[in-house]
Amino acid sequence: MRQYIYGRNTVLEALKGDKPVYQVYLMKNVKDNRMIELAEDKHAKVNIVTQKNVLSKLVGNVVHQGIVAQVEGYDYYSIDEILQSIPKNKQPLLLMLDGLEDPHNLGAILRTCDAVEVDGVIIGKNRSVALTPTVAKVSTGAIDYVKVAQVTNLSRTLDDLKKEGFWVVGCDLDNSQDYRSIDYNMPVVIVIGSEGFGISRLVKKHCDMNVVLPMNGHVTSLNASVATAVILYQVYNSRHPFK
Repeated sequence: MRQYIYGRNTVLEALKGDKPVYQVYLMKNVKDNRMIELAEDKHAKVNIVTQKNVLSKLVGNVVHQGIVAQVEGYDYYSIDEILQSIPKNKQPLLLMLDGLEDPHNLGAILRTCDAVEVDGVIIGKNRSVALTPTVAKVSTGAIDYVKVAQVTNLSRTLDDLKKEGFWVVGCDLDNSQDYRSIDYNMPVVIVIGSEGFGISRLVKKHCDMNVVLPMNGHVTSLNASVATAVILYQVYNSRHPFK
C-alpha cells in the first residue's frame, strides 16, 4: 500500500534507496536540484506546489519542510529473514519494544539502531506503534535501513530466539543490576517496555536478566528512546572497547 512521507532527509533517503517512489511534491520556494535529479532518476513524477495546504491535505498539519513524497509502504520482515541477514562473523543484536506507542520514540530509536548496527527491531501487532510517516520523518531515513519485524506474540518470539542461543536482557527495575555490569558479547535481545507501564508481565518472565540505568537526580525515569540509546551504546562499547 502506498503512503506519504515528508521532510527533506526522509524523502532523500527514500529516493536514494531501493523503495519505489511514485511522486514528489515540492513547494515552489524549495530549491533542491539534487532531489529533483534523484526523483527523475527513479522516474518519480515531480510536482511543484504553490499552496501549502496542498501538502497539508496529504500528510496533515506536520512540519513537512515543503517536501512530500508518495512511496511504497514500509515492509516488515519476518524473524527468520532478520536472523538470516546477520553476518556470520557478527555477534547478533536485536531490540524488542514491548508496547511502545509514541511514533517519535520509535523514530528516534531507529536512528540509534542504525548507528550501532542493530540487526533487527521487534514490535508487537497490538497496542504498539507501527511504521508510520511520523516514524519515518523522525528517523531521518534510518527506517529504510533498519529491519523491523511485527509479531503477534512477543513472549513466544522470545522463546524461539532463546532456542536460537539468544540471551534476553530487559530494562526493568525488578531484580536488576547496573546496565554497565554486563558483558554483552553474546547473542542478545534488549527489551524496552512501554512509555507508561514498562515491560509487560508475560514478557518480563522471559528475560534472563534485568538492567537499570542509575538515576541520581530528581526525576525517576528517562524517555524510552533515550534509555534505549544509552543501553545500545553500552552494548556497542562492550563489543568494541575504545583503544
